Amino acid sequence: MERITHTVDAKGQSLGRLATRVALLLRGKGKSAYEHHIDSGDAVIVTNFKHVRITGKKMEQKTYYRHSAYLGGLKSRTLKESFAIAPKEILRKAVWGMLPKNKLRPEQIKRLRIEL
Repeated sequence: MERITHTVDAKGQSLGRLATRVALLLRGKGKSAYEHHIDSGDAVIVTNFKHVRITGKKMEQKTYYRHSAYLGGLKSRTLKESFAIAPKEILRKAVWGMLPKNKLRPEQIKRLRIEL
């Protein structure tokens, strides 16, 4: 199995469409030797992520939640706040949700590199 490094330019692309494209490359679904139970995907480098297009009112309305496991420990952050603090995490979370929920997912997400 041979892994290729793909470079994807995020400038002007929609966040969801970019995440879908990256997830397909990480899984290796474009290869002729694709099998769903074997990790045969490629490495992906995303460049110019600062210039990604976020459509609609998602910057103000989309909210990310996390919980500390203590009572009253629910924290929330809007997409605008997350983009200012850690923009790489936005794409990583979007791709993470599009990968299969099995033991291959952590190995596949390790091959994703995001450059601002």
